[in-house]
Amino acid sequence: MKKVVFFALTILAIALLAGFLAACKNGATATGNKSSGTAGENKNSSTPATGNKGNSTAPTGEGSKGEITVYTALEDEQVEEYLKAFNTRYPDIKVSIVRESTGVITAKLLAEKNNPQADLVWGTAASSLLALDEQGMLEPYAPAGVDGILAKFKSGKAVPTWTGIDVWETAFVINTVEIGKLGLKASDIKSYDDLLRPELKGHVVMPNPASSGTGLLTVTGILQLEGKGTDAGWQYLDKLHQNISQYVHSGSKPAKMAGSGECAVGISFGYAGIQRLRAGEPVAVVFPSNGSGWDLEANALIKKNKISAAAKTFLDWAISEEAMGLYKENYPILANGKGGRYDGFANDPVDQLIDNDLLWVANNRDNILEEWARRFDGKSVPR
Repeated sequence: MKKVVFFALTILAIALLAGFLAACKNGATATGNKSSGTAGENKNSSTPATGNKGNSTAPTGEGSKGEITVYTALEDEQVEEYLKAFNTRYPDIKVSIVRESTGVITAKLLAEKNNPQADLVWGTAASSLLALDEQGMLEPYAPAGVDGILAKFKSGKAVPTWTGIDVWETAFVINTVEIGKLGLKASDIKSYDDLLRPELKGHVVMPNPASSGTGLLTVTGILQLEGKGTDAGWQYLDKLHQNISQYVHSGSKPAKMAGSGECAVGISFGYAGIQRLRAGEPVAVVFPSNGSGWDLEANALIKKNKISAAAKTFLDWAISEEAMGLYKENYPILANGKGGRYDGFANDPVDQLIDNDLLWVANNRDNILEEWARRFDGKSVPR
């Protein structure tokens, strides 16, 4: 297994310019159940989130008013926090949020291909957007300030079809009490291989890659570390399956379960684990020494008969300095290169990432998910 170095990301950028792009989820701070809903509203609806109508400095013009539907896989609390800032700036744009896990959002968009309901996608895996782009579902759009986004973190097309905002990556969230009951310490779990220890049989929870972007980036990360195109990655996953108690449909849920003592180890992502730490729960957050699988949260305009000017305004704001400042509170790796170091990361966050080929992930996504379901779906929890 090989660990990435930052130079590998530059190589990735060159591959992107050849056609689609392969890019870079995570860092440090919070959790959320990736279930459908509107920030601050009923999680099973998509009601409008509106801002302060009394803002006398609100912008005017065609793109400063209207109604838009936004599909997102951002965490619930992030959506609520970020939208407050947007709504203060643009009080006359009503934003209806449909929030779900990455896999569900991707499947929903594909199902709606001939009758798109979303105006834009905000904070959904770049590997998913590459797949949508290949289907001709994304409208080229260069948001204001897109020149400030690093080339490796946006579509390589002349007019970008998607633009990244931040990166998230695989992390193990370990309950220090529960792991002790098994005769182990959190420090005993350093790598993917350590998850195969016999003491952990039935004590590991992992996200289902068909419904969770974190699950997908973890599975594809392992397949690449073991040598994509070989059977070695599947052989490892067969062994890991013996220790899995269940596969869940949210990337953050394994972290929550580890935090509450429902499992000894939750395979999750850094942001979710560090939030459990900050909540005072008895967990340790471990980034695998072999390197973390990762993906890039990204935005895109959906191709449809009527393109909303307000949707373009939202995408402009979503990579603005204001928005990037909000993302920076949660993620150490930002698409504008202005991230930082945060508590919970023992190493440089960029050095922790594997050499990830997102175009390969996008092109092989369906086959990987089909093979994974054939082998392992028996332990998936009901939806």
